[in-house]
Amino acid sequence: MSNYFKGIGVSLILGLAAATTAPAQAEEISIGAVFPLSGPNAIYGEIFQSSLRLAEDHIRDDQMLQGGMRILYEDSQALPQQAVLAMNKLVSVNNVPYVMSAFTGPSKAIAPIANRSKTVVVNGGGVGPDLAKLGEYFWNVIPLANTEMRSLLPYMVEEQDYKKFTLVYVDDPLGEGVLEVLQEQLPELGASLVNKYSIPATAQQFGGLAAKIRNDDPDVVFLASYGGQQVQIIKQLRQNGVTARFASYSAFSTPTVQALPEAEGALYATQAIDFEAEDAFTRRFVDDFKAAYGKVPTVYATNYYNAAMLFAMLGKELQSQGKPITGENLLELRRETESFNLVGGSVSFDEKGTLIAPIQIMEVNGSGGKVLKIGKP
Repeated sequence: MSNYFKGIGVSLILGLAAATTAPAQAEEISIGAVFPLSGPNAIYGEIFQSSLRLAEDHIRDDQMLQGGMRILYEDSQALPQQAVLAMNKLVSVNNVPYVMSAFTGPSKAIAPIANRSKTVVVNGGGVGPDLAKLGEYFWNVIPLANTEMRSLLPYMVEEQDYKKFTLVYVDDPLGEGVLEVLQEQLPELGASLVNKYSIPATAQQFGGLAAKIRNDDPDVVFLASYGGQQVQIIKQLRQNGVTARFASYSAFSTPTVQALPEAEGALYATQAIDFEAEDAFTRRFVDDFKAAYGKVPTVYATNYYNAAMLFAMLGKELQSQGKPITGENLLELRRETESFNLVGGSVSFDEKGTLIAPIQIMEVNGSGGKVLKIGKP
């Protein structure tokens, strides 16, 4: 058994792999990625791909997989229908055992294909709460919005004394999930959701919405949007006299929000990743990312690096056991594994295949975010 695995239940150590010589006849292994590569959310696809380029380099340089590995990208445009077309191609034409997905709606759309074909799908960017309920072949390497909000909302109500919330949310599965969490948790904390405004994913004009929110007079405007739209919401609400504090889940961790003057002071929650950790695995990723892109990686970029390396380590172990790299074998091995040493430290998965990790409360400060508090997983 490989050194990556230890003890009963097995502990998978995602570290720097010892080089192995691939047999001459070994075939290259393809895995898939269904990302928004065009349209208004293409910026996310670029964020995700930035770290996957490093993962491919590291997997190749370390000769982790016999035959090597390549990633086949398909464009979802962040739309469920396009994601289904992309997933069907990857499964039926390319025969991949492992696909990385993004966004809640597209991820939910492809989950039935994953379960039917026994193809593992790993989400590193969507945070809709119901992504934990999509079947045994759907995994999340990111804590979901309900987990992030369970840390953020008590901090805002109990430590910051915010009592009145207004929600602006996109009319999609993620937005509906965030609404449900607020409606459930705020009354339990002694706060209230004074109003909610559903908007189409294509909306770009929010002056009229600002007037309604001013009339609500909330302490907090909670946003469940993404991409260029969330930037426009923040800018236009501020420009039209909304003074309440902005808050969100990890959507505010993107570079576009972090650089937005109108977002200064906004609160959000993400998984806690220590980019200053001294373990070799973390240092290699962070240092190489800085060298390639001139900045510290985002949480989203880190998630997809971890997703690719997770596949490589599971695949390496299966090859060492003489087993084919199939979705069924990947699932069985992941279930046998107690913990994974990923970028930032050791993590594990719950019984539904969702990452268990500590959550940190962050504040937008124009330079990547300020950590206000770190909670337990």
